[in-house]
Amino acid sequence: MALITCKDLCLAYDGKIVLNNLNFHVNSGDYLCIVGENGSGKTTLMHALLGLKSPLHGEVLFEEGLNLKDIGYLPQQTIVQRDFPASVREVVLSGCLNRLGFFPFYSRTEKQIAKTNMDRLGIASLANRCYRELSGGQQQRVLLARALCSAKRLLLLDEPASGLDPRMTQEMYSLISELNQKDQITIIMISHDIAAAVKYASNILHLGKQLFFGSTKEYMESGIGRAYSGNGGCA
Repeated sequence: MALITCKDLCLAYDGKIVLNNLNFHVNSGDYLCIVGENGSGKTTLMHALLGLKSPLHGEVLFEEGLNLKDIGYLPQQTIVQRDFPASVREVVLSGCLNRLGFFPFYSRTEKQIAKTNMDRLGIASLANRCYRELSGGQQQRVLLARALCSAKRLLLLDEPASGLDPRMTQEMYSLISELNQKDQITIIMISHDIAAAVKYASNILHLGKQLFFGSTKEYMESGIGRAYSGNGGCA
């Protein structure tokens, strides 16, 4: 069984159906990039994968042993969140909340997990800095470290490079690729950047008037893939 399987999925947003009869699967170790036009249901689909959105019909199936507490999630950051008055360590550590259960305090284990992920993303030196004083690229690294505190096997990312300059965007994509290839974390990422999607992802899910699911190679050879990859790299 795949890590995640979506069968005949139908999803609505604000009372309007945005996805209908959607079928795809994600295997362990995959890097799936979800692309498509604005309003095509990308974020709605991600919310369904996280159990935050109930389908009108169809189902989302998880491999036995995988549950929502094992999934790390990096949503799009809002302006209010960018001004969050907490230290970097506190923000990253909050990613361990799902591990606490009924125990209200962080143990040595959670603190070590947070430290490991700050080291992993090169932000250990920022641990005592106030989050809202950081640059956009630094904040995204902090939020990615936070998501990794929950991600035992799977990481969901919604436009992780949004608002970053070209250099920081490249660094973020390289970090995510390394997590996938070196650490064997399965990635599901929403992106408007078709060029980055076809460069890094193993599989593409294209939503919109036309649906496509398959390998990146198959996508590039398809009519929809040729149309979008040759249209400025945006979808």
